[in-house]
Amino acid sequence: MCGISGWVSYQRDLRTERPATEAMTATMACRGPDAQGLWLDTHVALGHRRLAIIDLPGGVQPMSEHTPDGDVVLVYSGEAYNYTELRDELRRRGHSFHTDSDTEVVLRGYLEWGADLPEHLNGMFAFAVWDGRTDLLLLIRDRMGIKPLYHFATDDGVLFGSEPKAILANPLVPRTVDADGLRELFSMAKTPGHAVWAGMREVEPGTVVTVERAGLRARPYWRLGAAVHTDSREDTVARVRELLEDTVRRQLVSDVPRCVLLSGGLDSSAITALAAQQLRGKETVRSFAVDFVGQSENFIADDLRATPDTPYVHDVVRHTGTDHQDIVLNPDDLADPNVRAAAVRARDLPLGLGDLDQSLLLLFRAIRAHSTVALSGESADEVFGGYAWFHDPAARDAGTFPWLAALERQHGRGGSSLLEPELRERLDLRGYLAQRYEEAMAEVPRLDGETDPLERRMREVCYLHLTRFVRLLLDRKDRLSMATGLEVRVPFCDHRLVEYVFNTPWSMKTFDGREKSLLRAATSELLPQSVVERVKSPYPSTQDPAYVVALQTQVRDLLSSDSSPVLDLLDRPRLEQITTTEPGDVSTGERNGLERTLDLAVWADIEDPTLTL
Repeated sequence: MCGISGWVSYQRDLRTERPATEAMTATMACRGPDAQGLWLDTHVALGHRRLAIIDLPGGVQPMSEHTPDGDVVLVYSGEAYNYTELRDELRRRGHSFHTDSDTEVVLRGYLEWGADLPEHLNGMFAFAVWDGRTDLLLLIRDRMGIKPLYHFATDDGVLFGSEPKAILANPLVPRTVDADGLRELFSMAKTPGHAVWAGMREVEPGTVVTVERAGLRARPYWRLGAAVHTDSREDTVARVRELLEDTVRRQLVSDVPRCVLLSGGLDSSAITALAAQQLRGKETVRSFAVDFVGQSENFIADDLRATPDTPYVHDVVRHTGTDHQDIVLNPDDLADPNVRAAAVRARDLPLGLGDLDQSLLLLFRAIRAHSTVALSGESADEVFGGYAWFHDPAARDAGTFPWLAALERQHGRGGSSLLEPELRERLDLRGYLAQRYEEAMAEVPRLDGETDPLERRMREVCYLHLTRFVRLLLDRKDRLSMATGLEVRVPFCDHRLVEYVFNTPWSMKTFDGREKSLLRAATSELLPQSVVERVKSPYPSTQDPAYVVALQTQVRDLLSSDSSPVLDLLDRPRLEQITTTEPGDVSTGERNGLERTLDLAVWADIEDPTLTL
């Protein structure tokens, strides 16, 4: 896994812009701690930071192929899980290879198939190809958006990078956030293509962006489509199992130490069990879980989390025989301002998830001491329909994104409710969300002859999750893992599995009257009964009141210092009231508001954004 950056300019000589290119590339050092490479020519400058995973000596980048008509150069981030099959096919087509890396397969795949290359790839990837034969740049992103990629159009070309920080390092780019940027920050809409920073865009998943002298154009090479599902229930369960086994097998390939992330839920336990089955007799799977000091002993059930994770984690460990380690965190670790700053810097944005981000970052740091690659159960809930709001008619039929309806009903509007009242009215987040929801609904693929209103609605709900909500979570996992130099793979995002399950009727996805019926049926014989019967529980959050006290203290200090420009965005009297509330009486929504306040202040210190409202 790696970080990429680059600059195309058709009106200047970029061979003189090495310092700017180096600065852009240096921001990606966390994504690629093993090596750095630059490639500069008249109209193009490419940078690469490498995290070596496959063919450690042979996958050096930028990787180029000299042709009589010009050089073709690749900077690549990700993994092509079918690279061995593609290499065999390309050899049959006359190509020869000098390395064992998947990077060379991607480069030679471009030489063979051109812009149609991504249709041949199975994997997670974001890469750029400069074709010196035509002075053309291609920016290509994987189907589900597992790997990030951003671009910023200039007067005579483009800047791009794996993360916004790479683009912002170029002196041509203003650090400006406009009203729509703030709306995106506070709405959790995850509008496709939106990057929050004015003028910056995210390459949409499943898309090729072409840059040439005439400008930029985008072409989707993959979108979720509607198809009639004809398999029986038994055949569907068998197909899901077959796809999962194949996907896990592919994603276990690595030349460096690997492990699994284990929460004790159905999703991560299924991946753990499948990995243990694949590697039985060869090696023992390593597994890691996050926990908090005193969490198991003092756990209190709430609307989101009915049970603590650790007992179920240990059941899976005993059942599958993994070499396991619990990473136990304390409130001081989670509340450390330096940890918060590292999480905000990794994500580039002040999203206000607080201990959910900080604990994940600390977990990844601890894992990185032992492994370089980890498999995760992320995205199973979006694929198989696991969240409670899938099964709650009030949230499902609320006329907005179901996760927002459910979370607002449970916890209020969280961080957005603490916006300064006049600003909140000007931003009109409800109107913004209504527009984004209408756009999303217009995209949903329809199935001819689908008359059942519940089936039709659940197709819509599943589409919203697979094209909006899942991208929030994939971005979180990528940024926080890559900030520590850890590559996290997500088998449930294999596009073959996503396509197949998306077009499975909702009645079949819930055939046993529960969430994720197909996944449970496909993997239950591999799992302890306690996990098979466990109700969905989200990523854990500390319940220690000492953490809330720390949040209150830090916000109180921020307010008294009056030093942060973001305070003008916030409802100060409301914040002051929360900081003096008894910690046990602080609601989840209020706690989220404290988190968002601190994240905003840290982000402003790091990025020094100009707000144009």
